[in-house]
Amino acid sequence: MGAILRRHGAAFVRHDRQTPPGVQRVLARLAACRTAALGGHVTECGHCGDVRYHYHSCGERHCPACGGSKRAAWLERRRAELLAVPYFHVVFTLPHQLSALVLGNRRLLYPLLMRTAAQTLLDVAADPKHLGARLEVLAVLHTWGQQLEHHPHVHAVVPGGGLTSDGQRWLACRPNFLLPVKVLGQVFHGKYLEGLRQAYVAGTLRLSGSTTALAEPASFATLLDELYRTSWVVYAKQPFGRDPELVLKYLARYTHRVAFSNARLARVSANTVTFTYQDYADGCRSKEMTLPALEFVRRFAMHVVPGRLVRIRQYGLLANRGRGARLAQCRRLLASVAQNAGTATPTCGYDYRWLIVMTLLLTTATPAALAQVSEQSPNVPACAICGSALRTLWQAPRPSSHKLPTLACLADRDAPPVREDSS
Repeated sequence: MGAILRRHGAAFVRHDRQTPPGVQRVLARLAACRTAALGGHVTECGHCGDVRYHYHSCGERHCPACGGSKRAAWLERRRAELLAVPYFHVVFTLPHQLSALVLGNRRLLYPLLMRTAAQTLLDVAADPKHLGARLEVLAVLHTWGQQLEHHPHVHAVVPGGGLTSDGQRWLACRPNFLLPVKVLGQVFHGKYLEGLRQAYVAGTLRLSGSTTALAEPASFATLLDELYRTSWVVYAKQPFGRDPELVLKYLARYTHRVAFSNARLARVSANTVTFTYQDYADGCRSKEMTLPALEFVRRFAMHVVPGRLVRIRQYGLLANRGRGARLAQCRRLLASVAQNAGTATPTCGYDYRWLIVMTLLLTTATPAALAQVSEQSPNVPACAICGSALRTLWQAPRPSSHKLPTLACLADRDAPPVREDSS
């Protein structure tokens, strides 16, 4: 992705002069990722002469090549919040008629999408006719489809049950059934359109370009009538057994990335980009799509979310205030249910045996043995080819954010033709 942006990013900005400055800065950081523009160091092996360039990564949340460590840390934090129950994966999708309006009001309408999706789950689950319990909801915002088109939707991970209103009982849902998706669709549909109407009345919607006509109240009312008559899609997948980590690992592949992975690139020519995608309408078959380079960059830039917009949010039992106490109560009630049923207390699948083994080793090893291990594994960079010590030939610090180069300065700048690594 970085090479594509270095080659075509400046031309895209010249072609699309309405590109927001924030999007331009994000694209420039992605173009500079793992190049000399961000600094780094060069090492050489004193034995075999192997030279390697270690450039800094950009750390940008939209970068397809970054985010691995952040994703791992996020997954570790969420693992501590897992309950020993089946988890459901529910997806809320906006209709395509709202695409232009949402693109022009991302900072307002993306959070509205996440709030209404979560509140829909909480309200329907609290209804005694359906479950009568308070759920925990982990919501992740996605804005893209497989072909990089604008497709805003929310992935929600929900346990198969919740606490009663007094917090004294755990109510489990039926096996393989959480809540009726038709009811979820109707409530979600009504809540989002009501929030949209309130934003219009308050005058907080930006209406320009293809949405200028909506400034007329009659036109906006016509759009609302059309949307009220449209069925909104809510999809619930089958529960992931009693191992909720499978759901988290699935979502973790997307939480710190946006729209595209470098692994999907098939071919890049002077003026076109070919990538793979899954065709869900054709049995999820893998196909290829070729786009002009500027169109590819435009589609990717469409999914750069505004700064400080949080794409991963927690609601219900996972809300920040009192979360620890609520989760502890859930675990006590689940343990009581398992004990009354005469079964062992279920676990979330995390194995702590390695911690016991390491504790025994560290507490029984002598200082001399630990010193010997330290001498055998010194913290010194070694050559990946022969294992000899490396020496630094060149080192440059990471530039401050206001000194990062622009897309025009990065045009056609690529890393030297040697193996690259990041530090």
